[in-house]
Amino acid sequence: MTTAVAPETEATTERAPTKPPKLNSAAFKEVPQAREVRDAIRTAVHQFCKSVDKSKPLTKESTREMAETVLKSLGLGESMLGFTMVMLTNEFWRDQVAAIPFHRRLMLLPHCLKNAEGCPADYDEFGLDCKKCGACEVGDFRTKAEQLGYKVLVSEGTPIVLKIIVSGHIDAIVGVACLNVLEKAFDKVLLAGIPCIATPLLSSNCKNTSVDNDWVFESIDLHTPPPGTKTKTYMHLMRAANAMFEEPELSRLVPRPRAGSPETDPLRKHESIAYDFLARGGKRSRPFITLAAYDALKGAPGTLSEEGWELPDAVKRAALAIESFHKASLVHDDIEDDDAYRYGQETLHRIHGVGTAINIGDYLIGFGYRCVSRDRKALGAEPTADILDKLADAHIKLSEGQGAELLWRDAKDKALTTLDALKIYALKTSPAFEAALYTGVRLAGEAAQYEKMIADFSRNVGVAFQILNDIKDWTGDEDNKLVSGQDVLAARPTLLLALALEGLSPAQREELLHLISQSPAADADSNEIVARVRHLYFTAKVFEKADKLVDKFQAKAEALADEVEPTELRELLYYLVDSVLEKPELPRQSVVEFVELGR
Repeated sequence: MTTAVAPETEATTERAPTKPPKLNSAAFKEVPQAREVRDAIRTAVHQFCKSVDKSKPLTKESTREMAETVLKSLGLGESMLGFTMVMLTNEFWRDQVAAIPFHRRLMLLPHCLKNAEGCPADYDEFGLDCKKCGACEVGDFRTKAEQLGYKVLVSEGTPIVLKIIVSGHIDAIVGVACLNVLEKAFDKVLLAGIPCIATPLLSSNCKNTSVDNDWVFESIDLHTPPPGTKTKTYMHLMRAANAMFEEPELSRLVPRPRAGSPETDPLRKHESIAYDFLARGGKRSRPFITLAAYDALKGAPGTLSEEGWELPDAVKRAALAIESFHKASLVHDDIEDDDAYRYGQETLHRIHGVGTAINIGDYLIGFGYRCVSRDRKALGAEPTADILDKLADAHIKLSEGQGAELLWRDAKDKALTTLDALKIYALKTSPAFEAALYTGVRLAGEAAQYEKMIADFSRNVGVAFQILNDIKDWTGDEDNKLVSGQDVLAARPTLLLALALEGLSPAQREELLHLISQSPAADADSNEIVARVRHLYFTAKVFEKADKLVDKFQAKAEALADEVEPTELRELLYYLVDSVLEKPELPRQSVVEFVELGR
């Protein structure tokens, strides 16, 4: 898990040299089975939170420290730490959730409350399509919430929830979930600054579990006037970054020159493909960074309210340029790697052919530069030149990194050192962060004093991000690949491969080099190669080593952020570290794998 986003008090502005144990241990996930104990913890939390400054966002670290204090005052052990942290989060956000109109809230319910034997509901893309049959509490909670105007979702998925929030349809969450799910959602919810209240399930066995029904109904019914204090949140800026790519806003900011041409006009078709791909999918984290950096150096008005706050169109178009360059690189990467899907759809070169796809990527590059250059009167000649120079530099570095990867992939000698892999990462991943951050800073004013910090910060965050991406390739998640080991089959020069080559015996090293140089003839061959490489990776302890390197680069990025002024920019940098470097669970070797592959 990640650490603090922003300082809570003067005492916590400096990062602790060592991190507390992760909460993904069952030792911290006990839900008190006695109702009087649950009530006692909630009451103690209510009293404790009366003195908490609610103008600053909660962090994982500060919430944990407060939970430990509450448990100690009650004479209870750390096994209830996760439960107590949820109670603290609830109390922190209670007044702000209560002030949000019912129709702007999402009720999130779990599948496991359903009656497993007699549930007639089907699943759709959003989760369980509850029939309100009365056989379980799901229907009761849903009926009550919908009567008040809530939107209701019966699903465990955090990504779909964040997507709904960023889209601007809801402003708060009232949820029910097991501690396992709440723990996974903790970082994302806290980092995003989403007002939320969650009632923990009384067990995590995922079948016919139970919950304190009165607590759930109480949370659904919460309704009070707005509180005097609002917590800072980056949600408004996330929404602004998202809204730029939706119509009619996208075409307003950058009008389509061929929009008036006949639909059969090839030029209009080409333009439509480019605009549609620019607007498609993704987290839009890069344009968010640009908007947020600009906002931070303008006093961060966008972190407090959406009302009366508006970003200049020239700033929005510069952020559009950052995403346009990113999308162009994806089109070209997909061709170079012959990937079949992007954002859940077929890649452009699979649909329109390689030639057209290459041209769309080139178009998006020109489109991005034009978004900045045509605003030179509004931005000023020097800021425009500085931004364009930084974007061009990022393009060259990205091409160098991608070129080094392609040349390695096609070479007969697959030798790779850790330093080689890190150099490629610094070129392939870091320039995008640097360009996005620098652009936002330069749009707000002079950037000379920040330039070295931005480059160093971006390099450390970018390298750590790519290492995490390597690890995710072996676990599979909704942000990356759902099938593990794809980097091996694509023969990519990853840090994991370099660590393995450096950590294995000569014989094992030769076996690994042979495996990655093969072209599997069938799925069965692919599975066998991936399984054997996976075993060699465990033998060399590459996942643990890579995890330690992530911590190292993260610590360097945080140390750079510690020295940054003003406070608003420093807090943004902390936020970027924690949101970008979200750690997955490390892959684990099963007993079967160990026995089958190790003999």
